[in-house]
Order: sequence, then C-alpha cells, then structure tokens
Amino acid sequence: MATTSSSLPMWALLEKLAKEVDPWAPGFWRDFGIGMLKPAAATAVVAMAVALSFTQRLGVEGEMMYAIARSFLQLSVIGFVLHFIFSQHNPVLIVLAYLFMVTVAGHTAGRRARRVPRGSYIAGVSILAGTAVTMAVLVVLNVFPFTPRYIIPVAGMMVGNAMTVTGVTMKKLHEDVKTQRTLVETALALGATPGQATEGQVRRALVMALSPVIDNAKTVGLIALPGAMTGLIMGGASPLEAIQLQIVVMNMLMGASTVSSILSTYLCWPQFFTKAFQLQDTVFAD
Repeated sequence: MATTSSSLPMWALLEKLAKEVDPWAPGFWRDFGIGMLKPAAATAVVAMAVALSFTQRLGVEGEMMYAIARSFLQLSVIGFVLHFIFSQHNPVLIVLAYLFMVTVAGHTAGRRARRVPRGSYIAGVSILAGTAVTMAVLVVLNVFPFTPRYIIPVAGMMVGNAMTVTGVTMKKLHEDVKTQRTLVETALALGATPGQATEGQVRRALVMALSPVIDNAKTVGLIALPGAMTGLIMGGASPLEAIQLQIVVMNMLMGASTVSSILSTYLCWPQFFTKAFQLQDTVFAD
C-alpha cells in the first residue's frame, strides 16, 4: 500500500520541499541575481509609502528607506549564513546561532524596559529559559528533529515572540509599580514581602503581555493566514499539510512566551528593592 504524504512525519513533508543550492555551481550567481529582481521590484510599494509620508509631512521618509535597505542587506546575508549552517549538519553551529538570536533578543527587550536594572540580562535569561525548555520538549517528543533546517527557524520564531512578550512584561511591571508606589509601600509597611507587595502588578503585567498571544491563537486562520502556513503553501505543500506545522508553531509560541514572561517577573521585581525591602528611588526616578 502506498504511503500518502499526509501519513509522513511533519519534517518529512518539509524535507520534500527543501532544495539544495550550491553557490559554487555554474550559473548560480546569475540565477541568484535574476531571482533578486523580484524583491527589488517590490520596493515600488515602499516608494509609495515614502511619497505618502512626504506629502503628509511625517518626516520618516529617510527612516523608511534606511529600514528597507537594512532589511534587504540583512536578509541577503542571513540567507547565505543559514545555507552554510544547514550544509554543515553541525550541532555546535545550531547552538551558536540560537545563542546569537537570544543575545540580540535580550538586548532588544532590555532596551524596551531600560528603566529596569540589568534589564538586558533579565530578558536574555528569561528568553533563553523559555525557548530552550519549549524546544527541548518538542525534540524529546520527536515533533522536530535536532537538525539546523528545523531547529533554527523554529527557535527564531520562539525567540522573536518571547522577546516581544518579555519586553512588554518588564516595562509594564515597572510602570505599574511606579504609578502605584504608595500602594506597594503601604503593603510593605504592613509586613508584606516585596513579592507579595507587587503581586497585583506582576499579574497585570503578565495578562497584558500575554493577551496578544492568546488572541492570536484564538483567531489564527480566521483573519489572516500565519507565516509558517503561508510559506509552506507557497512552497507547494498542501494546506492540510501546512496546518500541521502551524498548529505546532502556535503551541510552541504560547509555551515559550508564557515561561519567558513569568520568569522575567521573578527576576525583575527583586531589582526594584533594596536589601532592606525598600523601593529604590533611583529605579523609579522621573
């Protein structure tokens, strides 16, 4: 009896879409240059956006053009970097690429919550823990094989989502403790520990940060087709095959984001207090 594509493991469905490319093969650079004409042509819509920004006097025309040029260059470079990593099948390169993504994400999330002491470190550790635990579970359950072609893109999605959620959590927690400082100090005066005094602010920060992730899971496929599913369909996979990966993606984003955001609060609120359990004036100064 023939095996249908829907009975194959999910990574086997992805593998059949993969196409090996040799940069040193004759005609590669010619074909690559021709292929890049379409992305270059797509900048026409950016020209429209720049023109609208100019007519509306928004003053962001230069930033728009810089952002697009930078993204064009970054994606071109990362394409060759990923091609090299994929061709090596080296676990060390997987870990290094993953740690690089976590480092950049931690720094970015820390800048969002720049008023939090050691914000980049807290964000980096939280993102690392949340994504590593989630990825480990997926690998142990044999949802994904531990190969660069699958681990790096999946880790990138998790790290990016965890970065956003962690940054929002830390920023919201700092803002709430600052605006409700009197309430927190009253709780401390009545004998509450710093953790107990900031329990309400922690809960609100987590709910606010995780709400978009939850809403996205509720509406996935109803409002817009998500990226992983769209990529597979455009690559030639059946929609019934594409939903398998997308379901995994939504689950892993929920898990990684929740672990990362909760851990960030446990690491964050102790930075607000002195050893005498008093709020630090320097942290909440205007």
